[in-house]
Amino acid sequence: MMSFRAKAVGIAGAATHGTASLLVTAVMVAASGTAVAQQLDAPIEERVRGNESGVESQKRVEEIASATDSLIAEFRLTNKKIESLQIFNRQLSQVIESQNEELASLQRQIDDVEEVGRAVTPLMLKMIDALDKFVALDIPFLAEERKDRVDSLRVLMRRSDVADAERYRRILEAYQIESDYGRTIDSTSGTVPKNGEEVPVDFLRIGRIGLLYQTRDGEEVGVWKRNDDGRGGEFVQLDRSDYGNWISEGLRVAKKQAAPQLIRVPLPPPTKGGSS
Repeated sequence: MMSFRAKAVGIAGAATHGTASLLVTAVMVAASGTAVAQQLDAPIEERVRGNESGVESQKRVEEIASATDSLIAEFRLTNKKIESLQIFNRQLSQVIESQNEELASLQRQIDDVEEVGRAVTPLMLKMIDALDKFVALDIPFLAEERKDRVDSLRVLMRRSDVADAERYRRILEAYQIESDYGRTIDSTSGTVPKNGEEVPVDFLRIGRIGLLYQTRDGEEVGVWKRNDDGRGGEFVQLDRSDYGNWISEGLRVAKKQAAPQLIRVPLPPPTKGGSS
């Protein structure tokens, strides 16, 4: 029995020893695995950190590249604007140069106009004087109206707000009116002196050929007769039997009460110098 127990104890001891060995081995294996794991984790972590750093670097590179592209695009746009401005400036310079030339030309024209104005003014004054003299020597129709027209031209010449061109136009207009009188027939009312009195009459003007009159009662007719020297004149009575009907008919034509027709009028004799 004792022998059996001893063996049993030996077996149990052996078993206990084997278990301890296994535990030690397991612990060693576990420790070894941990060490290996630790040795493997270090490079992996380093690799992971490297990858993370690479991602950040790549992101940074992409950001820099994007910013660079934006700067390049902005630079190109700025260059295009600069080119456009340069083209505009060149064009503007040409326009300014052309305007300066036009201004210089206008200034020359202004200077020429002022010079012409200094030469034209005496001429216009002479034209007004000639017109005034012509009216004074002409047959006396519309005397007040025509004299007022000449006087208005003299006033016009003294006004500083009227250009020479307008003055000249008005003078030519007055000449044209006087010229038209020579091609028209007209009837006006007025008076003629007789025995110290002014007798109301109807005047018949036929161009500048003659100025005739007829009293309102139709009993007397007459004509303007120039003096021999051509300066001034007077109204003289005509034979009513010779000219009364013709003058009456002429007055009707002038008043547009009858159709135009040939009428008989007395012609004044030639004056000295060939004027009539």
